[in-house]
Amino acid sequence: KRAYGWPEDAQFLVPDGVREHFAAGVGERGARLRSEWRERVAAGDPAVAKEIDQMQRRRLPDGWDADIPTFEPDADGIATRKASGKVLNAIAARVPWLVSGSADLTGSASNGLDGADSFSPTERAGRGLHYGVREHESAAISNGLALSKLRPVWSTYLIFSDYARPAIRLSALMELPVVHWFSHDSIGLGEDGPTHQPVEQLASLRAMPGLNVIRPCDANEVAEAWRVILAQSHKPTALVLTRQDVPVLDRSRYASAAGLQRGGYVLAGSDAEPEVILIATGSEVALALGAYEQLSADGIRARVVSLPSWHLFDLQDDAYRESVLPKAVTARVAVEQASTLGWDRYVGNAGRIVGMHTFGASAPLREVERKFGFTPELVLETARELL
Repeated sequence: KRAYGWPEDAQFLVPDGVREHFAAGVGERGARLRSEWRERVAAGDPAVAKEIDQMQRRRLPDGWDADIPTFEPDADGIATRKASGKVLNAIAARVPWLVSGSADLTGSASNGLDGADSFSPTERAGRGLHYGVREHESAAISNGLALSKLRPVWSTYLIFSDYARPAIRLSALMELPVVHWFSHDSIGLGEDGPTHQPVEQLASLRAMPGLNVIRPCDANEVAEAWRVILAQSHKPTALVLTRQDVPVLDRSRYASAAGLQRGGYVLAGSDAEPEVILIATGSEVALALGAYEQLSADGIRARVVSLPSWHLFDLQDDAYRESVLPKAVTARVAVEQASTLGWDRYVGNAGRIVGMHTFGASAPLREVERKFGFTPELVLETARELL
């Protein structure tokens, strides 16, 4: 301060002339451009003006979710990445400011917008974004798009979320509604091998404050996830999806997928207090249900809890969480093809976790699952040992 001749005791000093210089430059130019913009909007299509206003206020058009599909029960099922692509396109048709791109994996991650042009220097209205193999750039640009009040989606494989982590963290820190779409979510990749099979990524993302990590178990949970995602105007989401097909559950037999909106819910089991609780996310929910059916056939009161979003579940009141995971029931088994870190908060000291303790392996899907114990038989055996 002495070298520049500034008062040494001044704090946050704005020297004479700075405000005037600013007002005559950026201030004057900004005011003029703002006035011209308002005149242009007022003279244009009122419907477009309404959309611009909704976008700037982070509001959604009426009926934005009217075309979200309901998926019929299907034992063969559909990959949640593909189901998510169907839901995304149903929403995009009604939300013009929703844009989607990927780090060079649009087809594989299934987040392309049907019939949409690609954004380019000559096609500025394009809603499809091609980032190239640049995960950090994809997430960082998505943050900027969200600051401009667009609703951006970008995708890559879950294993590559590590490259984008600083930008994902900023989206949480800045409360930006970016959708970080991560497909190929587990050792279910099979032959792609341990370099592509995520293990610790789920725990890492869940540890990030303000980031809603959702791992749906089937196509209808995917549909409900999108209702949550678009309604969150100031929260980013990590949407974690399977490459492989997973069964579409029969919701006339099991609970409604709308339970996802509370993060976790009782998927199967009677109203009576259970003897054992099986908790799972994503593709492993089907394994838990397989074990549940056998336990029920053996006369054991079992319950299956689908827990797609720890973040949302932990926001529920004590009464709801107690109704799903009653403290008196200590026989609990968690099943997830990922690091076990964090699961102890839901299974307690007396529970067991069927999870990953090493990196994956390269082999066909079913062989990899058997190798690491992700079978209904092992879940059943673990539950019986607890009982």
